[in-house]
Amino acid sequence: MFAPHHDENGRAPHPPPPSTEASRAADADPRRRPPAVWRAISWMDSGLVNVAGRLKVTGGIPAALRGRPLLLTANHIGVFDPFVLIAACRKIGFMPRFMLAGGILDAPVIGPALRASGHLRIDRGKATAVEQFAQAVEAMRTTTSPILVYPEGRISHDPGLWPERGKTGAARLALAADVPVVPISQWGAHEAVYWGTERVEGPADLVPLARSGLTAPLRRPTFRVHFGNPVDLSGIDARRPGAAFRAHAEIMRAITDGLVPLRTAEPGAPRFHDPTRPTDTVSPWRP
Repeated sequence: MFAPHHDENGRAPHPPPPSTEASRAADADPRRRPPAVWRAISWMDSGLVNVAGRLKVTGGIPAALRGRPLLLTANHIGVFDPFVLIAACRKIGFMPRFMLAGGILDAPVIGPALRASGHLRIDRGKATAVEQFAQAVEAMRTTTSPILVYPEGRISHDPGLWPERGKTGAARLALAADVPVVPISQWGAHEAVYWGTERVEGPADLVPLARSGLTAPLRRPTFRVHFGNPVDLSGIDARRPGAAFRAHAEIMRAITDGLVPLRTAEPGAPRFHDPTRPTDTVSPWRP
């Protein structure tokens, strides 16, 4: 694993995006290219994000980590942030696979496209989850496409939209597969589309999302995405009790550290008020 360097203020710097030569080389090899359907979705996604707002990306993936197994972990701030993450990754030259809930992969229309794109499935709370985790570990060890996971498991309910406590799944995956972890911090995607509702049960549940999303191009929010330095997990022995909790804490702190510079003007409550988003938890990572 890799230890981050810090400036005199103790903050990790935001290095410029690295060269994309390695990713272009991977694309030149048909065996390592993302599926055509995923390349098409990624291209359309970038267009959508550019219409909805302004994308600003800092940091990047070190050249030494490109073309090898890699786990990306990001904070979850809104229903639009997966679109922003896909566009940000594409901007610096790669297309990750997501670990998605089974309900998304089973959805009509988008589900088959996502399954064909090679995304990984996880059904939380089901007997198959253990088997799926083992499959994910094997996929992590052998893939040349980074896999992106939300450690929080859901959009943050913290009033300040700081990362929630989260779950240890991503940390356990990183330790079991022994792969580097790159934290991604993002801010601004929550302004594009309302949170809406926990479960969509009818057309009425989509109205708040549609209204806010259709006005996003008029408001032009700025989507800030930062790829941080790889998280140093080298001092954590995966065989010792509590290893996953310690690794999870390191990952969440790295995500939070990267988030602080992105929202210096909004250290408390977000400036954008979403009346539909719950605020019933308190982030343990808030600086």
